Amino acid sequence: MKEILYSSTRGDKGRIRASEAILRGLAPDGGLYVPDSIPGLEKTLREISSLTYQETAYEVMKLLLTDYTEEELKYCISHAYDSKFDTEEIAPLSEAGGAYYLELYHGATIAFKDMALSILPYLMTTAAKKNNVKNEIVILTATSGDTGKAALAGFADVPGTRIIVFYPKHGVSPIQEQQMVTQKGDNTCVIGIEGNFDDAQTGVKKIFTDPKLKELLDSKGFQFSSANSINIGRLVPQIVYYVYSYAKLLKEGRIAEGDPINVVVPTGNFGNILAAYYAKNMGVPIAKLICASNSNKVLFDFFKSGEYDRNREFVLTSSPSMDILISSNLERLIYHIAGNSAEADAAYMEKLTKEGRYEITDEMRSKLTDFYGGFATEEETFATIADLFNKTGYLIDTHTAVAASVYGKYVKETGDKTVTVIASTASPYKFTRSVMNALGHGDDNCDDFALADKLSEISGVAIPEAVESIRNAEIRHKTVVDKTQMEKAVKDFLKV
Repeated sequence: MKEILYSSTRGDKGRIRASEAILRGLAPDGGLYVPDSIPGLEKTLREISSLTYQETAYEVMKLLLTDYTEEELKYCISHAYDSKFDTEEIAPLSEAGGAYYLELYHGATIAFKDMALSILPYLMTTAAKKNNVKNEIVILTATSGDTGKAALAGFADVPGTRIIVFYPKHGVSPIQEQQMVTQKGDNTCVIGIEGNFDDAQTGVKKIFTDPKLKELLDSKGFQFSSANSINIGRLVPQIVYYVYSYAKLLKEGRIAEGDPINVVVPTGNFGNILAAYYAKNMGVPIAKLICASNSNKVLFDFFKSGEYDRNREFVLTSSPSMDILISSNLERLIYHIAGNSAEADAAYMEKLTKEGRYEITDEMRSKLTDFYGGFATEEETFATIADLFNKTGYLIDTHTAVAASVYGKYVKETGDKTVTVIASTASPYKFTRSVMNALGHGDDNCDDFALADKLSEISGVAIPEAVESIRNAEIRHKTVVDKTQMEKAVKDFLKV
């Protein structure tokens, strides 16, 4: 099996092994780590169709994490995808309204981030041992709502690690915030910032790339790593469920081997849809990658015009995990369509930093024909939730509804009836108030937990344990800082 090495999208010269890239999270030059090639699947999709989720994960991940031994990788997978998921399937497929919903929210925190963040702590602690790391690893993460809780749950009380999560104080749902601020674990720290997600993400990147801070932390026995989707250890596990969903459709006779499928992904930071792009390049017959945006439609405009421009109003929506104007993982795609040119990518990212915009070449645009960009307004999102539930009894959250709405527009515009998988990225109970409003049962006098009880009555869908367990939990994290004080907050927590 060919060894896959990783290098920075911005040209940091060294190529490193997968375990080193996972430990670092972000390259020293601020770039993201990308594999030097995308390997093809070794087994046929027909062969994979007889495998469990865990077995499928091994078949995919062994190809990209080539310096992990079989024993190490199987240990990580078996400990990640276990009884913390409420279904043996891990990622079930449900048919509703003419599409297949890939339910990625059956983990401990009821959002798709669990799919990668259940395994990242195991990949990272294994990597630390492999690379003789003596420092304590400090996971530093910005979240728009879901990554934070999933990372906290994954790393809580993991020996040799600490985790610091920044989130926009007024930019997440009440359930999301409650999940984070009640998190147990002596090594956990949750900090709200007065600003939006882009402010949090920019602040984290700045802290990561500060050489003086790195030197200070090293002298105190610490080193940073990331649990954001900028970490390749987050991206690789996400490829698995696109391979698995195709194999499952094949096993159930919904498609024949080699038949194309379309994939629709509600998109914010671009990691989830980039994983589908990698799955396609590994041999999954994905025809269209449908990128669904909410009112923060910077990606829709990019696919339409070739111009990425974050100089616009930031809109708070009912799908907060997509309220993003700087889609970090898009940088990996830019690197690939620029002919794997770190020089070109670095120039685009410098323009984005200095001017807030860049425009790709016509040649690069010609390599984006597999992508289709669409967006849904708040009204369309709510209407989609109600329409799907009223017609089929199937309940979806606001992010999934953005994807379903965009898919409806795509079919209307193109007439394309290819079998389609929609990434269902969160439980409706994570955004109870918005879902209840969409169904016409909103009540401003009820808190989100009382609304969850009512939603369960209406839908017949049981309230997940992830919601029940925080209903009366103690609030342990109360720190809120200005976006300019993030570095100080990190130093305070680490006592350096």
